[in-house]
Amino acid sequence: MLKISSIRSILESTLFIWIGLTLIITIAGNALALPDWLQVVGRSHPIILHFPIVLLLIGLLFFWIPGIDKKPEIREMGELSFLAGCNFAGITVLAGLILAQEEYTGEILTWHKWGGLIVFAGCVLLYFYRSIKANLIRLSSIALALAIIATGHWGAGLTHGEDFLLAPIQSNEIEVIPLAEAEIFGDVVQPILQAKCVSCHKEGKIKGELRMDHIEGLQKGGKSGPFVLAGDFENSMLIQRINLPEDDKKHMPPKNKAQLTDEELLILSEWVASGASFEQKLVTLPAKNELYQLASVKFEGNKIYSFDAADLDDIQELNTSFRSVQPLFPESPALDVSYFGISAFQPESLTDLKKVKNQVVRFSLNKMPLAGVDLTFLKDFTHLEELQLNFTDLNTDQLNLIFSLNTLEVLAISGNTIDKQSLSNLAKMTSLKKLFVWQTGLSDKDQEMLKKALPETIIDFGFDGKGVIYELNSPIITQSEMIYQDSLELKLSHPIPTAEIRYTLDGTEPDSISGKVYTEPIFTKSTGKIIAKAYAAEWKGSKSSESIYIHSGIQPTESVLVNDPNPKYKATGVATLFDLVKAEAPNHGQKWLGFQDHPMVLEVSFAKENNPKEVSLSLLYNEGAHIFPPSKVTIQGLENGKWQLLASTSPEVPSKGAPARSELMNMELANTNYEKLKITLTPLSRLPKWHPFAGDKGWVFVDEVIFNE
Repeated sequence: MLKISSIRSILESTLFIWIGLTLIITIAGNALALPDWLQVVGRSHPIILHFPIVLLLIGLLFFWIPGIDKKPEIREMGELSFLAGCNFAGITVLAGLILAQEEYTGEILTWHKWGGLIVFAGCVLLYFYRSIKANLIRLSSIALALAIIATGHWGAGLTHGEDFLLAPIQSNEIEVIPLAEAEIFGDVVQPILQAKCVSCHKEGKIKGELRMDHIEGLQKGGKSGPFVLAGDFENSMLIQRINLPEDDKKHMPPKNKAQLTDEELLILSEWVASGASFEQKLVTLPAKNELYQLASVKFEGNKIYSFDAADLDDIQELNTSFRSVQPLFPESPALDVSYFGISAFQPESLTDLKKVKNQVVRFSLNKMPLAGVDLTFLKDFTHLEELQLNFTDLNTDQLNLIFSLNTLEVLAISGNTIDKQSLSNLAKMTSLKKLFVWQTGLSDKDQEMLKKALPETIIDFGFDGKGVIYELNSPIITQSEMIYQDSLELKLSHPIPTAEIRYTLDGTEPDSISGKVYTEPIFTKSTGKIIAKAYAAEWKGSKSSESIYIHSGIQPTESVLVNDPNPKYKATGVATLFDLVKAEAPNHGQKWLGFQDHPMVLEVSFAKENNPKEVSLSLLYNEGAHIFPPSKVTIQGLENGKWQLLASTSPEVPSKGAPARSELMNMELANTNYEKLKITLTPLSRLPKWHPFAGDKGWVFVDEVIFNE
């Protein structure tokens, strides 16, 4: 059996082995090529690190035992415990240095790494100089204990997150975000990523070179490719990995981690399908969009209604061309009723709603002509919480009836005159959470009285414009179709009727001087892009709205693609270019032809004496997905057996990325004396330096080629 002295000698000797190896790996860093089997040692770091912590702390306690110098047996036990702890500390540090060479990086790693080295060095020094003054040893033991605790804290932060230690005592209050302010990524997608993905893809631990704790890392992607590509499931790494079988080693999250729920899977998929925007507001999506329906529920308080749902046949019957009756959110028995179309409004139709009087929670009659209309039916709406009656010409009796509805939480009566009697009754509606009283004739004194009477109510008295200049909303462009045959009507509108709308049809930005003033619908028979901005006194000009319009023009008699599109983006082949169906920008994997390794070379022929003079190319730009303008576009005509150049251009390379968007390139031909045309679109050979994947090949995406006289 080994004697105590022999054990001590062996432990002291092995200690120098760990010191030497630690110095070698620390100095050599990533330049040192380690065999794969050592990864097993490195990954044992979280397992063995508990041994040195316990042994070192026990050993440090022995330094504090009074009169230990007179108790050699106890002193020897403490020294051996401490020496064993030093050895395990050396092994742990070595394993940690090996593990750090895998996929860990960042400031927390640096603190944890050097903290571990300091603990190892400190315990070695403390062991070999344990015979110096007792007071100095005790002070050193305190410093070493603090270093052990700090290093352990940084290690926990590296594994579980920076707020892991204090999370239990931090506030768990969740901020309620209004639906109108909710962002698709920040408020819907990012919480899912934070809960299920960030622990393995954050500062200090960046698996696969993908960092997910900030937007820049997501936009950059990882070593396996882009994190997301708008509308492209096949090449979006996120969609690839979450849909792999759980037993697949590339499945995310790993099978030993909490998995995504079916709803979370659907939300992430719909986010990519709808454009994978990092800035888009949720309310900009169509109400029928599946992502909107999934996500919008969480931003309205998620109130649960216990009353029975209305009969589906009744709801279907109540939906007309002038009235909408819809569930408040999917699967809810609560109903949202809205009227629209002033000319179609029939007051007697209000009595139809008695079929759903117990289910109506929101009711909007904004801008309906309600002067003299009997509104007593509203008393039968037993669960009515929100009533919208803006600019409805209500009289005093009608207002006082409304003010008697004690179930209301939100009331909007802007544009109706409130007299003193009505004001007194309004001031008694203490159940209101929100009140909108724009342009109601209330004086400053009346407003102050109402604020004091309803201190818990958010009251909106409207915009007074005192010294503040706001930016106008962009104009709304309305067109029945994007690709048309005969003529097309373009309408421009703005929520503020007095706003002046200026526009251009040549692709240039309109301004308050050069842009043409919109006064009536625009009729066009050409192909182009309309860009519009709104201007008004004491307001900042709006951002531009734009939309392309394409005249279907001349159809070729023959067409052939010299080079096939990439198999991933082949749509229906050459027929795609002439089907007169405009592809959507976010879903570029569906109806776009994509070219990367070879140019798009299209040869077309036309019926005699029907040669076009103008060519329009409908292109997709999405820099984040490597889809750029062509580096060069040439159009050649075959004349007497030789190809002659008829038009050429080299579009400017974008200086920054922008969301997926359709663009139109118009080119006029030098003459029409040709037998056939050859159109060549050359992809960008190298992405620009500002791009995260600078030097990679670019893509060219096209969905329509239009020919006109």
